[in-house]
Amino acid sequence: MYYREQTNMPPAVKNLLLVNIFVFLTQMLLPRGLNAWFEMNFALHYPASVKTIFQLFSYMFLHGGFSHLFFNMFALWMFGRIVEYDLGSKRFLAYYLTCGVGAGLVQLAVNYLEFGGLPFPVVTVGASGAVFGLLLAYGMMHPNNVVMLMFPPIALKAKWFVVIYGAIELFGGVASSGSNVAHFAHLGGMLFGFLLLRYWKKSNKIWY
Repeated sequence: MYYREQTNMPPAVKNLLLVNIFVFLTQMLLPRGLNAWFEMNFALHYPASVKTIFQLFSYMFLHGGFSHLFFNMFALWMFGRIVEYDLGSKRFLAYYLTCGVGAGLVQLAVNYLEFGGLPFPVVTVGASGAVFGLLLAYGMMHPNNVVMLMFPPIALKAKWFVVIYGAIELFGGVASSGSNVAHFAHLGGMLFGFLLLRYWKKSNKIWY
């Protein structure tokens, strides 16, 4: 781990933070009618439509509340800086977006399996899928780095941190069907991130 990773803000992470905060403030300041239009067009909706292609990108910049935004942005800042220095800014952004889009695709698939062809409206927002992809990348590239948890306050190696979080999300997805938390989208972000990292490593584009 480089010292600059702890002191400097790399450009992709910085811009992602700014865009997410700007979009959240826009959500908060828009009148109710315009806010509903904003969500209708930019959140990820099931059943899918022509808008879904665009929404697979736009949904990850919307959030359901301040705590949702805060924890996602905190994880983006904490882990994203290191991953960006490892991958480079362009590849990092491609990785982040791939994880977010992958999470959205998995969420749509889960919605279909859960609700079938019924026109049951489901709305998904948030950067969590992309952020879980970052957690996976950090754990794969720095498996023995120590991560200090806040609750409970214990230290874990990054590889175990990722495994435990993945297991929690899998259990949450299976045990809490119909909840407001898109557990399988989080797992989808990790899955697409894993596949992309393995492809890059096999192609000798990254080393870890």
